[in-house]
Amino acid sequence: MHLIVALTGSSGIVYGVRFLEVCRELGVETDLILSEAGRKILKVEAEREPEEVERLATRSYGEDELTSPLSSGSHPVDGMVIVPCSMKTLACVANGVAGNLITRAADVMLKQGRPLVLVPRETPLSLIHLENLVKAKRAGAVVLPACPAFYHGPRSIGDLVDFVVGKILDVLGVEHRLYRRWGGG
Repeated sequence: MHLIVALTGSSGIVYGVRFLEVCRELGVETDLILSEAGRKILKVEAEREPEEVERLATRSYGEDELTSPLSSGSHPVDGMVIVPCSMKTLACVANGVAGNLITRAADVMLKQGRPLVLVPRETPLSLIHLENLVKAKRAGAVVLPACPAFYHGPRSIGDLVDFVVGKILDVLGVEHRLYRRWGGG
């Protein structure tokens, strides 16, 4: 499996970092795109340096590297995850504004019919946010809000993060054991 993983400047960047860690553990090839705002949020929320997180990925690109292979539908990948997905990035994806590598790669996923998973972590949501989420869903994206469940008996914040990461992996068809499934004992 080969995935594009984009981390934007929304709160909840811990989900993206953990997703990269798990992909590495599972042998999933990842191309990381880290936005400039995401670089800043990494330091504030996760107390991690961007270079440290970039090393979790197979390859890493800046959001301004529009000449990268990720800009083309001829580059074979199995899907893309934007985690967390800022409302700015959502607005661009929903409205076909491919102004940076993140939104261009997302546009490529939609036009090629490949999985695009958007993981928003905003609350509350305005009508504009909701309309953009509907537009993205209608265009073919999977909208997977960062909403952890509690039926699996989480004991730590890490367990809650793993639940959301596991749900992303479920959507992409990647087997994992990050949380106990409903009815799983």
